[in-house]
Amino acid sequence: MKTIEKYSFEGKRALIRVDFNVPLKEENGQMIITDDTRIRAALPTIKHVLNHGGSVVLMSHLGRPKNGYSEEFSLIHLINHLSDLLGSQVVFGGDCIGGGAFEITSKLPQGEVVLLDNLRFYSEETSGDKVFAEKLSKHGDVFVNDAFGTAHRAHASTAIIADFFPNDKLFGKLLADEIKSVDRVLHHSEKPVTAIVGGAKVSSKIAIIEQLINSVDHLIIGGGMAYTFIKAQGGNVGSSLVEDDYLEVANTILRKAKEKNVTIALPVDTVIADAFSNDANTKTCAINEIPDGWMGLDIADKTISNLENIITSSKTILWNGPMGVFEMEKFMKGTVRVAHSIVEATENGAFSLIGGGDSVAAINKFNLADKVSYVSTGGGAMLEYLEGKTLPAIAAIMSN
Repeated sequence: MKTIEKYSFEGKRALIRVDFNVPLKEENGQMIITDDTRIRAALPTIKHVLNHGGSVVLMSHLGRPKNGYSEEFSLIHLINHLSDLLGSQVVFGGDCIGGGAFEITSKLPQGEVVLLDNLRFYSEETSGDKVFAEKLSKHGDVFVNDAFGTAHRAHASTAIIADFFPNDKLFGKLLADEIKSVDRVLHHSEKPVTAIVGGAKVSSKIAIIEQLINSVDHLIIGGGMAYTFIKAQGGNVGSSLVEDDYLEVANTILRKAKEKNVTIALPVDTVIADAFSNDANTKTCAINEIPDGWMGLDIADKTISNLENIITSSKTILWNGPMGVFEMEKFMKGTVRVAHSIVEATENGAFSLIGGGDSVAAINKFNLADKVSYVSTGGGAMLEYLEGKTLPAIAAIMSN
């Protein structure tokens, strides 16, 4: 893998594609960052370049601006916070392909950091325009991609730009760690391997499940998608979320798992409600005996106990998707208990990878992110990588 550790940055400008697509809110007339996780994740790569004699030009997107420049989506809002995190003043380069930006980056002293403005002020970024990519490439002597969250997009700044650095293109620390973590689960895992797949729909997780069946010992299925599996087996699921078009797919998955000696753990009991609301009436029942007019919104105690036994005896764990509607307090317990079981397994020496937006949100909500092995920063990118797809930005660095 082409990583930054073996590269000499002495006297060179590193053009680093970061993922600074952070949430902002207006407060007293200023735009404030509400979660700086993605910025902090990029710091080790930035500091490595600076500590090894280089200078840094950062480029990123922010949000989805529609028609060119928009003050709301300008990266100038990140300058002060990034400067505080680095302990030195970051220069704002302005328009990513403007004359003023090139004036700054062409004369960039060693040890300086420049942040260019939002790449997506130009539609050429998302269309993967080669001319736009070439202009961006003028900002650096070496290209470093550290934005796993956009690795599944063939955008100008993530994949196309690598063509202009045939001998000087590298993975940043974050992106390299993301690749290693997923590869460890899929290809170099210590057994027993357990994958926990939750979330609302079977349809969005078919490709992942089919890939995981080839490499895990246990597959735990929870969340809304579990009710499709239960109905496929002839159970009564009341008004629970079900994808009727995927009942046969669910049965096929169960059959394939059996052929490969993979244990599929489905919920046996569930917390049901008479409305999709935290104020709803609730009770517990067998998951295949949900009354009409009631819906399952979390796993219940017998299931939790079963899953805790599987998870705590595992040596490699992947968690993608919650066990219930954890955003509502009444239906949070299953997801909380699974999260704590993963932490317990990790403390006992297991490798645990948390990936996918809702799982990451849950682990952060419960303040457990620092108690698992790795929390992925790339939602869609990680899912596609788990599915076995080739990610354009990774392929661009790997190619000669």
